[in-house]
Amino acid sequence: MQPASRRPHRPVVRRRFPRPGKWLLGAAVLLLLGGLAFYYVYQRQLHRYMRRTYASFFSHRLTGREHTPLLTGYTVHGIDVSAYQGSIDWQKVAKNQVRFAFIKATEGVTLRDARFGRNLRGARRAGIYCGAYHYFQPNYDGRQQAELFVRTANLQPGDLPPVLDVEAQEFHDVAQMRRGIATWLRLVERHYGVRPILYSNYSFYQRYLAGHFDKYPLWLAHYEVQQPTLAREKWIIWQHSDESYIPGIRGTVDFNVLQGNFQNLLALRIPPRRTSAATN
Repeated sequence: MQPASRRPHRPVVRRRFPRPGKWLLGAAVLLLLGGLAFYYVYQRQLHRYMRRTYASFFSHRLTGREHTPLLTGYTVHGIDVSAYQGSIDWQKVAKNQVRFAFIKATEGVTLRDARFGRNLRGARRAGIYCGAYHYFQPNYDGRQQAELFVRTANLQPGDLPPVLDVEAQEFHDVAQMRRGIATWLRLVERHYGVRPILYSNYSFYQRYLAGHFDKYPLWLAHYEVQQPTLAREKWIIWQHSDESYIPGIRGTVDFNVLQGNFQNLLALRIPPRRTSAATN
């Protein structure tokens, strides 16, 4: 072993690493560009979620006097409600250019909306044209759902047509779902003597319903668009928002417009009954 003084001198090799500031800056730029790209693609959905979060956070401060401007370009405006809206001052609602209202009556084969009767009576007294809707559960029998609806809705001549709300994603077989829908529509049409209105959102309708129920009037839900993507001759009512405010309701409510004028709304009404029809 050599003495320490005679050992050869080995130069110290220093490894160079990028300065932290440079790679941090690069990562920040990449994140920023990725965030901007994500926002550009999903900005409507993000704005929607932010509005909903804000509305939920500040819901305790709502007074029931909040007001969302009505959609321009249409003369007949309406809402749809359920027990979710709580107690409604229908007189105030009517004073804010709401001409029609569809009220949830039933869902599936057993559920009756807890506020249906009160909402129907209140809307009628306020001079608002009313209809009722059934929320369709695709894994349950269409006949039983139709029978529950007609026993509960108690619609009269002069009311707006019954509505079948089809949007539930939880189903086992699309052909079975369509058969159930067809059964409900047929039986309810026979009972009231008027074709029911079919309600669905744009994506669900395009994927599962388009081309199968075209003889029935369509009420289309399509949000965050200037106009529905679906051609105008395909729909009669457009639900353009599900987060609007109207005096008389404490919280958000769905806003709708009718394609046409007030006479078109009157033409939709249930006609006088000729005979007492049964669902069979």
